Amino acid sequence: MAKTHDVRIWQVKEYVGKRKTTYRVRWIVNGIEFGETFDTSALADSFRSGLVTASRNGEAFDTETGLPVSVARERNKMCWYDFAIAYADMKWPDAAPKYRRSLAESLMSITVPMLKPDRPLPEPKILRKALKTAFSKRAREANEDPELARAMRMAARASREVNELANTEILRTVLSKLDLKLDGKRASRNTVRIRRIALRNAIDFAIERKLLDSNPLADVKMKKRKFTLHQVDPRSVINPTQARVLLQAVSEYGRQGPPLVAFFGLMYYAGLRPEEAANVKKENLSLPDSGWGELRLERARAEVSAEWTDSGEASEEGPLKHRELDEGRKVPCPPALTRMLHQHLARFGTAPDGRLFRGARDGGRIGSSVYGRVWAAARERAFTAEVAAGPLAKRPYDLRHAAVSTWLAAGVQPTKVAEWAGHSLAVLLRVYAKCLDGSEQTDRERVQDILGDG
Repeated sequence: MAKTHDVRIWQVKEYVGKRKTTYRVRWIVNGIEFGETFDTSALADSFRSGLVTASRNGEAFDTETGLPVSVARERNKMCWYDFAIAYADMKWPDAAPKYRRSLAESLMSITVPMLKPDRPLPEPKILRKALKTAFSKRAREANEDPELARAMRMAARASREVNELANTEILRTVLSKLDLKLDGKRASRNTVRIRRIALRNAIDFAIERKLLDSNPLADVKMKKRKFTLHQVDPRSVINPTQARVLLQAVSEYGRQGPPLVAFFGLMYYAGLRPEEAANVKKENLSLPDSGWGELRLERARAEVSAEWTDSGEASEEGPLKHRELDEGRKVPCPPALTRMLHQHLARFGTAPDGRLFRGARDGGRIGSSVYGRVWAAARERAFTAEVAAGPLAKRPYDLRHAAVSTWLAAGVQPTKVAEWAGHSLAVLLRVYAKCLDGSEQTDRERVQDILGDG
C-alpha cells in the first residue's frame, strides 16, 4: 500500500438534480482527485470531517484508494474463511486436479488455527470435511448436505480477519499447527513445506487484495526446518534380475496379476509415473515385431476424485506433469517391454478408448489400491520374509526410480535421462541420480583403469 501525506480536501458541493439533491466530497491525494457522493449533507459532512481529522493528525493516505490508511484497511477487512475460498477459486481455473486437492488440504490446515477457539464449532471431523468441501469450487457449489452447510456457516462466523495474521502471536500459532498431523505428531518435511508455500502464496494474494500491508512472515522468527527434495533411497532400487523375478511373480498372482504385468513393466523399463502408465493407449505405442520401440506419451490420468476435476469425472485425463495440455514426450521402449506390450495386447486387448489398463468393474482408471495390493503380494512371493520387510521395491513407484537409476548407470547422458523421465535436469541430479547396487564398484574399476597403477 503506497502512502502519502500530500492531501487537499475541498468543501462539500451540492448537486441539485431533477429527482434528488446529492452532496459530493472531493479531495486530492498525491495529485490525484478522488470523490464520493452522499444522499444527505450530514453524511457528506461527517465523511469530510473524518478526512480532515485524519490529515490534521498526520495520518497517511493510501494513494490508490485516496482514503486514510485506517479507513482503507477497515473497508478491506475480510474474514480468513471467505478469503481462503476466494484464493482457492482464483487458483482453480489453471490448477491440475491433484494440485487443487493439495491446496485445499493446506488451506484446511491453515484455517483451523485461524478459527476463534471461543466460538461454537462442529465436531473436528465434520469441520475438516466441511472446509475441504468449501475449498473445492465444484463440491461447494454442488453441496446439498445440510450438516456440511451448517458447519461451513459456523466456520465463517468463527473465522478471524485476514489482517489478524499481522498479529505475531496468531501467526506463530498458525505456523506451529502447520508442523503437525491430526494426531499431534510432527508432519513430514514435505507436507510442512507444501503447507508453508500455500500460506506464503495466500499472504501474497492478501497483500494484492489490500487486506495486508506487508508480509508478516518476515517479522516472525521460527526455528528453521531444512526442506530438501526427497531423495531416492538406494536400498529401494532393484536390479534387472530382481525386476524380472518380481514381474514373474505378478504374472502368477490370480486373475488380477497378469493384466498388470505390462503396467509395472512400463514403470520399470520406461520410467513412467503411475498416472502416465494408467493412461497409455494403443495409439501411444510405436512397436516393431521385436526390438526397440517408442512410447509417445500425450496425457496422464491421475487418481483423483470427481470434486477436483473440471468435468466432474473422477480421474479425468490431464496434461503430463509439469507440461501444458497436449505437450507430450517420447520414451524409448526396450525389447523386453516391446515383447511384454505385444503379449498384453494379444491377451487382454484395450478399453473402448484404447487404454491398455482399466478397472475390472467399471472400465475406468486402474486404482492404486488394486495395483498396490498386487505388488505387495508379488513382493511376498518373490522375496524372503527378511527382504520383503525392507525397503527394496516397496512401492510400485520404486520401479520408476529403478528405471532412471539403470539409465544413469548405463552411461546415458543426464540431459537425455531427464528428457525421458519427464522432469528437469536439476531434479534428476538432486533426486534421481542414484545407481544400482554394485555400481560404485564399477565406478571404482573405471577410475582404476584410468590410473593404471595396479
